[in-house]
Amino acid sequence: MKIVIVTPAAARVRNGNRNTAQRWANFLRRLGHRVSVQVEWDGSRADLMLALHARRSHASIKRFSECCPELPLIVTLTGTDLYRDIRDDHNAQESLQLATRLVVLQEMGVNELAPALRAKTHVIYQSARPVKPAQPAKRRFEVCVIGNLREEKDPFRCALAAALLPESSEIHISHMGRALNDDMARQAQTLMEKNPRYRWLGELPHWRVRNRLTRCRLMVISSIMEGGANVVSEALAAGVPVIASDISGNIGMLGADYAGIYPCGDERALADLLHHVETSPEFYDLLKAQCARRKPLVEPGQELAGLEQLIAAASAISSLAACRT
Repeated sequence: MKIVIVTPAAARVRNGNRNTAQRWANFLRRLGHRVSVQVEWDGSRADLMLALHARRSHASIKRFSECCPELPLIVTLTGTDLYRDIRDDHNAQESLQLATRLVVLQEMGVNELAPALRAKTHVIYQSARPVKPAQPAKRRFEVCVIGNLREEKDPFRCALAAALLPESSEIHISHMGRALNDDMARQAQTLMEKNPRYRWLGELPHWRVRNRLTRCRLMVISSIMEGGANVVSEALAAGVPVIASDISGNIGMLGADYAGIYPCGDERALADLLHHVETSPEFYDLLKAQCARRKPLVEPGQELAGLEQLIAAASAISSLAACRT
């Protein structure tokens, strides 16, 4: 089949949507399909569209639906789709109705959809390549935060928590991610000047992020909104325990019984949890064991199989006639 993947993120942008689009394109090519990745559908011939982001890709979704109503149209829901836009944005809501199949990236995402939509929804966890753990630093307890500096990530919660740690703590925070505006960059610089425990490293190549992750004792994801963060998949694949805000997208990745959860936006609770992880080997081992049980969900073979099943299910309800414009 000729498949077009639409993502609102341009090729030069390093973010979750673009990474997902490129990884899925590689998987689908392995399955024998011809795949192009576009920011907006250019109207070229396709047998199937797979669009990431119900709101931001709406124009492409609607045009493809009108031009090729008999062909499969798959819409993957991001965090802002699931936990904000589908509630009150007409374009996002219309994308849900136009889709022949929907995708969510963790098991809790299905709960955000109306019952009538759940029957056409697939859960596909994002995968991460296995990586060999490295020896962590002995003189400090290094914790990483991975994510661009944007409001949905609550990017400075871990830095604020670090300032509340007892003086005896050996925790140091390394934050990797691009500042999306000058104000965010200034806030990061100010926090570094005030607190030597916190370092903002800016945007790094993916291989450097993975290498640093493997040397950390812990990863923190403090987001207020996530569809199913690939950085959690990376941590699980690397065997690095996670501390996460108690939002649906994180719980869907880590499990309803996961012990490393704190109330979203509460730096005091996060600081207490960080200190508990640092000072209790038993609790740290519990988090490692719980993460190890979730690791099979993010293996590449699982994601590949999920995509294969998705394409088969979407194709079964269409004539598979080629779309020509």
